Amino acid sequence: MKLINQIIFFSIVLIVYGLINFYIGKRAILVVPYEYKTHFYFIFLFIVISYIAGRILEHYFSSFLSTALIWIGSFWMAFMFYFLLSIILIDFFRLLNFVFNFHPDFIKSNMDAVSKITALIILTIVSILVIAGHVNTYFPRVKTYNLSVDKKANTIESLNIVLVTDIHLGIIVGPAYMKKIAGIINDLKPDIVLLAGDVIDEDINPVIKNNHGESLKNIEARYGVFGITGNHEYIGGVEPAVKYLVEHNVLMLRDTSILIDNNFYLAGREDRAIGQFAGKRRKPLNEILTNVNKSLPIILMDHQPFGLYDAVENKIDLQVSGHTHNGQLWPLNYIVDKVYELGWGYKKTGETHFYVSCGAGGWGPPIRTGSRPEIVNITLKFKQ
Repeated sequence: MKLINQIIFFSIVLIVYGLINFYIGKRAILVVPYEYKTHFYFIFLFIVISYIAGRILEHYFSSFLSTALIWIGSFWMAFMFYFLLSIILIDFFRLLNFVFNFHPDFIKSNMDAVSKITALIILTIVSILVIAGHVNTYFPRVKTYNLSVDKKANTIESLNIVLVTDIHLGIIVGPAYMKKIAGIINDLKPDIVLLAGDVIDEDINPVIKNNHGESLKNIEARYGVFGITGNHEYIGGVEPAVKYLVEHNVLMLRDTSILIDNNFYLAGREDRAIGQFAGKRRKPLNEILTNVNKSLPIILMDHQPFGLYDAVENKIDLQVSGHTHNGQLWPLNYIVDKVYELGWGYKKTGETHFYVSCGAGGWGPPIRTGSRPEIVNITLKFKQ
C-alpha cells in the first residue's frame, strides 16, 4: 500500500508538471523566430527535466552535475509558475476579446509584433521578480511575540522559545545558511529551541556529505533543541533523517510528550505524511497526552496546521506549526489562507495560542515573493 501511494503521488505530480510545461512551451514557441525553434526545443526540454534528472542523479551519485541540475530546475519552478500565470492572464483577455472584440486596430494589424513585445515584457518582469525573490531568501527576520497562559509552572515565570520550521537542508539550503540561522538563534538566548518539521529537505546524502547540520550542534539553549518530523523527512526517508538530527543534538519527539524541568510539557507529533510514505498511523493527540498533568503548561509541535480544534479540546496552551511557507510564491498565500484555518501567523482559540511559521528556508525554488523567511521568538509567560 505504501509503494502504491507513493507511485500515485509522484505520478500525479509529474503529470501536472508535464502538462504545465507543455502549455508554456506551446505558447512560447509562437514568438521564437523560425531559425531558432529547434534550439528552443532542446534548451526548453533540458531546463524542464533538469530538476527531475538532478534529483535522480543525486540519489545515486551526488556530484557537481546533480547539484547544477537541481539549481537550474529549482529556479525554473519559479519562472514556470509566473510564466503560467502570465499566459493564463493573456489567454483570459484573448477570450474576452473574442467575445467583445475590444482590441484596437493597431493591435489587430500587428499581432506578431505585439506578441513578441508582450513576451519580452513578461520575461523582464518575471526575471526581476524571481531575482528579487531569491535575494529575499538570504535575509530571515525575527518575529517576536509575548504570550500568556493561565497555568502555573513550578519554578519559572516565563519561557523564552525560539521556533524554527522548514529549513529544508539540502542542495539548495546549505551549511552557510544553517550557520547563519544558528547564529541568530543563539543571539536570542533561548531557553528552548523548537524545530517544527522539514529540517531536512529530501535526500539526506548531500546533507551528510557536506555536513550541513554541523551548526545544529552549536545551538545553545537551557533545555535543549527539540524537533519533530515533517513531510519532507518522510519523502526523503524518515529514519536516516531522524538519525542524523539526533546525532546533531536534536531530541526528536515522535508522537510522545515529555516533562521538562518539572515546569512544563512538550509534545511532538509525527507528521501526517506517515500514512502516505510509511504506511503507518500517527497516535491521536489524547493518547500522546495520556500521562500528562494538564494543570501544567503544555506546548505542542505539529508540522502541518490541520485540525486546530484537536489542540483546543486537549487543553494545549501553545501549538507551533509550519509547512505552509505562506505559499512561498505570491499569490499562493491567498490559496494557503483558504486551505488552512491558520495559514501563517498567530491566533488564539479558546485558551490555546497558535503560531504557524512561514519557515526559515524553502522548498523547490530558492525564491520567496510572498513573505520573508522567519525565525520566531516567543516569550511564554506563566500564571503567578
